Amino acid sequence: MYPSRFEIQHPERIQLYSFPTPNGRKVAIALEELELPYEPHLVHILKGHQSDADYLRLSPNGKIPVIVDPSGPEGGPVSIMESGAILHYLARKTGKLMPTDPVGENQVLQWLFFQVGHIGPMFGQFGHFFKFAKGKTDSYGQERYGAESKRLLGVLDQRLEGRDWLVDDYSIADIAIAPWIAGLEWYGAQEVLEMDSFQNVSAWMARFRERPAVQRGWDVPTVE
Repeated sequence: MYPSRFEIQHPERIQLYSFPTPNGRKVAIALEELELPYEPHLVHILKGHQSDADYLRLSPNGKIPVIVDPSGPEGGPVSIMESGAILHYLARKTGKLMPTDPVGENQVLQWLFFQVGHIGPMFGQFGHFFKFAKGKTDSYGQERYGAESKRLLGVLDQRLEGRDWLVDDYSIADIAIAPWIAGLEWYGAQEVLEMDSFQNVSAWMARFRERPAVQRGWDVPTVE
């Protein structure tokens, strides 16, 4: 089950295969928040590690992150790809970072899927055209995805009015979305997206960054 590129020192721990992108960061942060023992492995996406044949057995789509939990729901190992699915699995496994009642769980899942279906794809496309495709194409891509990114920031800002967190308590929904806001900052998009105007989002991000588990998990695994 385990990719041959990576040497495992602690097979009794959750194995995390990742890279410190927004999607990678949210799983490392969740593991830190939940205080689950884990062993991180760097899947260097700039060197093509995600295309290794044995890695593709765990992640058929060739993306990060992936976890392998040696103590899965039926007692044996289980591998899980897709960061949103991993966050939900870890919350269910521990009974933390998500309410256990169906109504509360659904509230969290709505905002988790908001990230998976909207925040991630739109912010990612905006970042591509804004930072990486600049000068290679016309302005349509940046304008189209920039407008949608601003709209989504507005949705978040409205949701956070009078709230510390997206749902009643800090949850996997906050962990899923916040690294993508930081990604916009990494693109250098603060001015073009008028990010300072979304004051509720800014205050929420400050609270998020203050959490010790966020700070511990932010650069896991370390890029060599």
